[in-house]
Amino acid sequence: MIHAATKCARAAAAAATIRGRAIPVRRSLVRYATPLRLIHGEISVPNANHVAIQMVNYALSHARSQRSDETYAQGMLVLEQCLGNQASDDQVSQDSKATVLLAMSDLLYESGNSSEAIERLKQVMSLTLSSLSIRVVAVEALVGLLIQSGQDDASLNVADEFLELVKERGHENLQDVAATAKTIKGLTELVKGSIESAESLFQGLENHEICKGSNIALSYGEFLHATGKFEMAKEMYQKAIQGVTETKDSMSSCNMNLKAVSLAATFALGQLESHIGNFGDAEETLTSALTSAEEHYGHNHPKVGVILTGIALMYRNKAKQERSSSIMIQEEVMALARGGED
Repeated sequence: MIHAATKCARAAAAAATIRGRAIPVRRSLVRYATPLRLIHGEISVPNANHVAIQMVNYALSHARSQRSDETYAQGMLVLEQCLGNQASDDQVSQDSKATVLLAMSDLLYESGNSSEAIERLKQVMSLTLSSLSIRVVAVEALVGLLIQSGQDDASLNVADEFLELVKERGHENLQDVAATAKTIKGLTELVKGSIESAESLFQGLENHEICKGSNIALSYGEFLHATGKFEMAKEMYQKAIQGVTETKDSMSSCNMNLKAVSLAATFALGQLESHIGNFGDAEETLTSALTSAEEHYGHNHPKVGVILTGIALMYRNKAKQERSSSIMIQEEVMALARGGED
C-alpha cells in the first residue's frame, strides 16, 4: 500500500485522488474527482412500516457489530426476510421495500460488493409509488457508485431521468428536491468534463438554503474546486463538515451518508490546502481524514490507501516547492502508515 501511494506521488505533482478520476482544474491542471464517501448510520423513514424499520436497523447494527463476512451475511438474511414480508403495492409498502433495499445496498457496498449494491438501488428506482424523498437518496447513492465504478454514461442517464421526473412533479414543496436533482446532474456533467453544463446547473446554488446541507455543500465544493475557485470551495467544504455535526437525523445510503460526507469533505479540504500551498493545514486535515478512515474501515482497507495516496501527493507538492528529496516523501508516508498500525 505504501509503495503504491509513493509511486502515485511520483506520477503527479499535485492531485486530488478521490475516486481515481481525472478532471482538469482551471488555473492549474490538477487531477480531480468525485468524493470518497463511506457508510454509516441507521435508516429512518416516516412512511415505512414500523416493524420493517426495526428489522432494518437491527440488521444494520448486527452486520456492523463485527464487520465480518458472517455478520454481514446474517444481516442480509434478516433484510431478505423483511423484504419478503412487504407484499402489497401501496405507498407504505413501497416505502418499506425501498427502505429495506437501501439497507441492503449499504451492507453490500460496505462489504465490497458494489455491483450488487447498484442493482438494489436500481430496484428502489423502480418503485414508482415510493416517496420522492426516498428516491432522492437512492439516486444520490446510485450516481455515486456508478461514477466510482467508471460508468459515467450510466450515471448521467440516471441523473437526467431523475431531473426530468422532478420537473414533471413541479411544485413549491419540491424546491429542495429539485435543487438536489440539479446538483446530482451537475456532478455527473463535471465528471464527464462538461464544465459549462455543470456550471449552469450549480449556478446560484450558493444562495440556496439547501446549500447549508452537507451533501449539497460537498458537491458544490467539488465543482468550485475543479473550476479553480479555491476560497469558495474551502467555504463549501467547511459548510459540509459543519452540516454533518449539526444534523441529527438524515436518510442516506452507501457513499452519501453523513459519516461519508464528513470524511469526503475533510479529505477534499486537505487536498485543497495542499493545492494552494498551505502544507501545514493540509497535513493536519489529511491526517484527520486518515485517522477517521482507519477507525471506520481498518488499516488495510483500500480507501485508507486512497487517503495515503493523497497524503503522498501532498508531500510531493511540498517537496517540490521546498526542493526536498523524494526520499523524504517516502519516509513521511511510511511514518504515518506505521503510526496507524501501532
